[in-house]
Amino acid sequence: MRSVTYSMGVSLDGRITAPDGGLDWGEPDEEVFRFVTDEIRSVGVHLMGRRLYETMLYWETAGQDPTLDAANRTWTELWTALPKVVFSRTLTSVRGNARLATGSVAEEIERLRAEPGEGAIALGGATLAAEAATADLIDEYRMRVSPVLLGGGLPFFPQVERRVNLELVENRTFGSQVVFLRYRVVR
Repeated sequence: MRSVTYSMGVSLDGRITAPDGGLDWGEPDEEVFRFVTDEIRSVGVHLMGRRLYETMLYWETAGQDPTLDAANRTWTELWTALPKVVFSRTLTSVRGNARLATGSVAEEIERLRAEPGEGAIALGGATLAAEAATADLIDEYRMRVSPVLLGGGLPFFPQVERRVNLELVENRTFGSQVVFLRYRVVR
C-alpha cells in the first residue's frame, strides 16, 4: 500500500510560515535543495491545498527561463511531470499536471491507494495535513528544521486531539544547520 507522507520546511518553533505569511526564512541552500530534489523522486502524486498550489505555480513555467541553472531545471522537470491533486473551494481550474480534488482528503487518498501506481502520496500544506492527520492517514512526517524561531505563523503540526506515537527512522544535519527528521507513525 502506498504510504502518505507530510514533508515541509519548518522553523525550530514548528512553523511553516512567518507571522506575515513569508517563506524567505526557509530558502534552501544547494545541499538542502539537492536533498529535496532527491526526495521528490520518490513521490508518485502530490496532494496540496490552494495556497501551496499557487506558490508552486512558478515552477510550471520556470523551465522556459534560459538562465535557469541545472539544479533548478532538474527540479522543474521533476515537479512538472509529477501528478498533483489540488484541494480548493475557490479554484475552478488548475494548470499543468494537476487536477482539482473531487472528494475529501480521505476519499482521495483511498482512491489513490486503490489505483495502481508507485511512489508515496505526498501531502503539502498544513491545512490539508491537519485533515489527513485527523483521519489518521499520515504514515510519515518529514521535516527540514531551520535554525530560526519565527514566533508565530502557520504551525507544521496539526492540532489533533489524540496522541500520535512516532519512531525516528532517519535524521541528517546539513552544513547550513538545517536538520532533516523523518518519523514513521507507530500504529
